[in-house]
Parts: sequence; structure tokens; C-alpha cells
Amino acid sequence: MEDKEYYFSALKKNNGILNELDLGEQLGFNDTETRHIISLLLSEHKIKYVENEACNYRVVKTGKRQHY
Repeated sequence: MEDKEYYFSALKKNNGILNELDLGEQLGFNDTETRHIISLLLSEHKIKYVENEACNYRVVKTGKRQHY
């Protein structure tokens, strides 16, 4: 689903400035589509819910593990 990746990329760049629904609207999605994309990203653990500034979702930082 390229809409999901498009939204995910925009969410990274947004950095908490716009709320999640306004960001979706700016990208051309209605509220229902935006909420569906958010639920998919949450289920894939790519984002997490964090009450913060305007946007309540943050991208989950993944680090590479080193095995010794």
C-alpha cells in the first residue's frame, strides 16, 4: 500500500507540527482513510501513540543491534 508509506514518510518529516488528521488532509486523505493508515502503522509497530504537541503519533526509532 503506497498510501501508507507516503503518509509514514510525511509523518517523519512533519516532526509534530501538524496533527495527524490535518497531515492526512494535506496529503489528500479524508479522516477515515487517515485513521485506517494510522491503525495499520500502529499494528506494524512503525508508530506509537504519544501525547505531544499537535501530533499524537511518533515514528518508532529502530536501532541496529550489535551482536558480540
